[in-house]
Amino acid sequence: MMSLKINIVTLGCSKNLVDSEYLGGCLKKVGYDVAFDSDKTAFDSVIINTCGFIDAAKEEAIDTILAYCEQKKQGSIKSVIVCGCLIQLYAKELRQEIAEVDAFFGTAQWNEILQYLNQTLPQPTETSRLLSTPKHYAYLKISEGCDRSCSFCSIPIIRGKNISRPIEDLVKEAAELAKQGVKELILIAQDTTYYGLDIYHKRRLADLIKALAKIENIVWIRIQYAYPNQFPMEILDLMKAEPKLCKYIDMPLQHINTEILQSMQRMISGEQTKDLVMKIKEEVPDIAFRTTFIVGYCGETKEQFEQLKDFVRQMSFDRLGAFKYSPQEGTAAYLLKDSVSEKEKERRLDELTALQQEISLAKNIEKIGQVFTIIIDSQEGDYWVGRSEFDSPEVDNEVLVSNRYDLSIGSFVKVKIIDAVEFDLIAEVI
Repeated sequence: MMSLKINIVTLGCSKNLVDSEYLGGCLKKVGYDVAFDSDKTAFDSVIINTCGFIDAAKEEAIDTILAYCEQKKQGSIKSVIVCGCLIQLYAKELRQEIAEVDAFFGTAQWNEILQYLNQTLPQPTETSRLLSTPKHYAYLKISEGCDRSCSFCSIPIIRGKNISRPIEDLVKEAAELAKQGVKELILIAQDTTYYGLDIYHKRRLADLIKALAKIENIVWIRIQYAYPNQFPMEILDLMKAEPKLCKYIDMPLQHINTEILQSMQRMISGEQTKDLVMKIKEEVPDIAFRTTFIVGYCGETKEQFEQLKDFVRQMSFDRLGAFKYSPQEGTAAYLLKDSVSEKEKERRLDELTALQQEISLAKNIEKIGQVFTIIIDSQEGDYWVGRSEFDSPEVDNEVLVSNRYDLSIGSFVKVKIIDAVEFDLIAEVI
């Protein structure tokens, strides 16, 4: 008897991706043939794990759901199941508007999904997870939910309060991932710096990293989604002392104007934000600093936006993401006037993106002639595609190496940079 085939389609962030991997592991344990984001059409069921963070993500989710419903209508898919953040927010509306979907579930409702598929949830273990990433790196979700109250963010509404996972559980999972070939751990949460406060009554991110660093086959450990207010500075000391901890920080700052930050309920002023960034760069001079900003937030004036641009120029961030503000129901900012027009938001986004493109190109040109150790992620066309410790998968720069070299995916290679463009480096093997 052939096993039933399920395609899990993941939208949104890496935290959603980890959820899909746990679900995939549960499905595999009860006998399903599981694929992730497959472009093939012959599946018994498609499970769409949605994102509902901003309007663009919601639109992508709806378009994806409708596309798979059309495939179901054509007979190539037997059922469409939708789960995740968007459903947590709009289950009732979606049930009414998209009747072609067979079932809706909220976040992390693995047991309910399996019951719908007439299966029983297997006993969870460290091996319950089925990786969708290349086998040499994996995201490690260290906590769920968020205790912050940022006015623009619906994550606490969707995911609830912060719940940290015990250090011993995370070490067990990481050790199992290492046995499967994982060499790089990317630590993720809604706020990684908050880790431990709920269960240990103090911040224990540094202790967690020290424990993970003892796992023999783990070579790189990377921190993402760090919150600026009350950032645990001992992480910088650990970054200098522990060779496995990448000199990389992903810290969404969101803005630099104090009035905007106060309205955003970020619990930090513009001056404090600037001091923190400078302190981090001073303590770890070769750190790669990634950040994110919101443009067109409620009441953002042209002068406040220019202040943000000046800050970006001054700080010269290594990596920068930006998105347009969109009101989210249930958040504090939803009650404020969304005073910046969509056209103006788009203009500001383009300006900030163009500015960062100039900064990124200048920084990449400076790297020509330098030597880096990279990990090979894939082979595409004429190139091996890799990353240095200063780059996270999917969102940061890539290092391209000619495929004339006999390399392999997941291997570490020492290379010399010979050319550069805005968001890529060209290298040769030493």
